Order: sequence, then structure tokens, then C-alpha cells
Amino acid sequence: MENKTTLKNLIFDLGDVIIPIDLTAPLRNFAMLANLPEEEVKALWKEHDIWNRYETGLIDDESFRAHVRKVLYDRTDAPESWADEVIDTAWNSVLLDLPVTRVERVRELGSRYRLFLLSNTNPVHIRQVNRMLTELHQPTLEELFERVFYSYDVKMMKPSPDIYQHVLTEAGLVAEETAFFDDNAANIQAAAALGIQAVHVQPPKTILEYTTDL
Repeated sequence: MENKTTLKNLIFDLGDVIIPIDLTAPLRNFAMLANLPEEEVKALWKEHDIWNRYETGLIDDESFRAHVRKVLYDRTDAPESWADEVIDTAWNSVLLDLPVTRVERVRELGSRYRLFLLSNTNPVHIRQVNRMLTELHQPTLEELFERVFYSYDVKMMKPSPDIYQHVLTEAGLVAEETAFFDDNAANIQAAAALGIQAVHVQPPKTILEYTTDL
């Protein structure tokens, strides 16, 4: 970060910043459920643009599940349709164990900075993360941050400049007084272009290391 002395606000990404994720896991699990090669499922997923449509709020939970069934289940010989819970479990396999130390660090930072969350995500994943937080006796995302900005809710996705400007405007933030932590290089570049102090979170370092001096 270029200027920590003027820093007042911290915006965090969710996946691979707060909670580790495995982006290949859902497709791998859907491939097993459908008894199809993983590459074929990946191609179908891309062809129908399921992920992006869901995470920009173009389709809701029920439409998402129905689309998964139409694209994948119809190719199986299973006698019964996939239940909602089956689809949600496969979909939530993207989320790995949540390190409580990261949540506790965010809570500590809340005593000195305004905290916000900005994530390309969907309702099923958010409900699961909040369940995980509750099981760890930690506050939910909506309690942990002053405000949360979810792509499916605002109908925009990173790295579109519009979503960063939306956060700045809605929360009344000055870009130069704001740091943004994200694991995606394109997201970082887009935020930096608006004057935000963008921090590229790259393993093996975590936000514990990147916020040491704050």
C-alpha cells in the first residue's frame, strides 16, 4: 500500500482472501454425479454461462438449479432427479475450511478501519459461508462488515470498473483512503485504475501477512 497514513477503509474479497476455495471442485463433483468426463462438464458449463449468469443475478437459486438439471442431469440415466440439496452440496464444494484466524484478524481491523466486503458470488455460497462462520462462533458476513456488496445483488461483477465505483459511491468512500484486498490480478488492476490502494493477495501469504502493518 502506498499511503497507510491516510488509510481509513478496507475492502476485502471473499474467496481465497477470507476463505480458501477450489474453483475446480464443483465441476469435478457435477461430473461425478452426471457420470460425464470433467472436460465435457466444463465445456457445457462454459457454453451455457451458468456461473456468470448466477453470480450477476440474472437467474435466481431455483433457476440455477433447474439449469444445472437441464444441462447435466438430463444426460444421466439416474431414476430420480437431483434434489436441491445434492446440487447445493456439489456447488458448495468450492468452499474449503475457513481459517478462523483470518476472521479474527478482520474483526481486529474493525476497531481502526471501516470494513467492507466485495465479492463475485451467489446466494448458495453466501448462506454456506455464514453457516460455517456460525459454527465457528463467529459473526456472519453481514455482521462482520459494515456493508457487503455481492455481485448477484448489485448485478455487476469484478473487474468491471462500475462495481468499484458503486461501492465507493454507496459507502461514501474516497478511493485514495481505501485499500482493496483481492487474489485476482485483473480485479486488482481495475481497482487501482480508480485510485484505490489495491493489494494483490498471493499464496503462500494470506491477509494475516498483508495486514501486519495496519
